[in-house]
Amino acid sequence: MANLNVKINDLELKNPVMTASGTFGYGLEFADFVPLNEIGGIIVKGTTLEPRQGNDYPRLAETAQGMLNCVGLQNKGVDYFCENIYPQIQNIDTNMIVNVSGNSPETYAACAEKIATLDKIPAIEVNISCPNVKSGGMAFGVTCEGAASVVKAVRKVYHKTMIVKLSPNVTNIADIARACEAEGADSVSLINTLMGMAVDIEKRKPMLSIRTGGLSGPAVKPVALRMVYDVAHAVKIPVVGLGGISNAKDAIEFLMCGATAIEIGTANFIDPAVTKKVKDGINDWLEAHGVKDVNEIIGAIQ
Repeated sequence: MANLNVKINDLELKNPVMTASGTFGYGLEFADFVPLNEIGGIIVKGTTLEPRQGNDYPRLAETAQGMLNCVGLQNKGVDYFCENIYPQIQNIDTNMIVNVSGNSPETYAACAEKIATLDKIPAIEVNISCPNVKSGGMAFGVTCEGAASVVKAVRKVYHKTMIVKLSPNVTNIADIARACEAEGADSVSLINTLMGMAVDIEKRKPMLSIRTGGLSGPAVKPVALRMVYDVAHAVKIPVVGLGGISNAKDAIEFLMCGATAIEIGTANFIDPAVTKKVKDGINDWLEAHGVKDVNEIIGAIQ
């Protein structure tokens, strides 16, 4: 078997396959379908300082080669997570990572500070790119100044590995990545969903309650690959790639474009065991091509 171990700053992953926040619950929901200890990292659903109800229904719509969502970061808040969810997931034998969001640099930092007290949570993913909330979220991820303000605030209180999740709905994503790196981000993950819309022509109205939502799935993969390649050549910190990954071939493309690790999102809804299949598929490809270490192919495309 090839060596699949990769590192994101001080965070060691047994393989480069992780789950994307919002598509894998808290991991527990998938335990009957896939051995959780074989996943490199599980990024749990978005967590905010205060509870959030999310957006009104309908908030999911299928599209060609993908789906739109406007869930809106529905969760019971960080205190509920610490008191009720953390005890259930702390002994899962992989990296349990919390996706953190907020509506100001201060609320991001306050949420991250609470997560920092949890011994078995080795990293957070700071979400500055959610397109489905009325305040905060993507607003911070579309300017260098906004991104930097959140990363700076979180870095002051959070000293474990910080991954920052970037929005593709920008003019130059590499500039945003550099701003995050300058303020102390240990890694950046990209891409979050692309803004999109679907219409019900019989009802003559949008299919989503707030009109627009985030597009994910295979349709966004070419955009994601290009952005991962650009960012990997713009920063020195590790890049985590996501966007339309459905199989091992997709994952290897992201690794070759410069991603140190990858996240699988929408594909979990189609096949709840896809993470293990992708991990095994990466290993099979490496062995078939005489590659002994996955790190040899990271950034292979120059």
